[in-house]
Amino acid sequence: GVGDRILMLENAFYSVISPEGCASILWHDSKKAQAAAAALKGTARDLLALKVIDEVVPEPLGGAQRDPARAAADLKAALVRAFDGLHGLEPGELVRRRYAKFRAMGQWREGAAA
Repeated sequence: GVGDRILMLENAFYSVISPEGCASILWHDSKKAQAAAAALKGTARDLLALKVIDEVVPEPLGGAQRDPARAAADLKAALVRAFDGLHGLEPGELVRRRYAKFRAMGQWREGAAA
């Protein structure tokens, strides 16, 4: 998850632990995976709102597995947009932007994410 642009398919879940594993640790009950998944905030929409990712890549109806060719084409288009947005930037500017982006993650103030 370290890069100048982070893209995520809309139905993906990004976390260091599965919801079942998290529920087992927190509540000693893997059946509380749904509550753990909500608490982890690992969905593409959650991570976009938290500014952990830069773009949610839409998937075909029913998920990428329903139409892999369309999903691949949509992902390619998103990657091209992301790379085009970086084209021409000096290496120092890329490093400065990346540093600022990742330094801002995880900031918190009472009542809301910063």
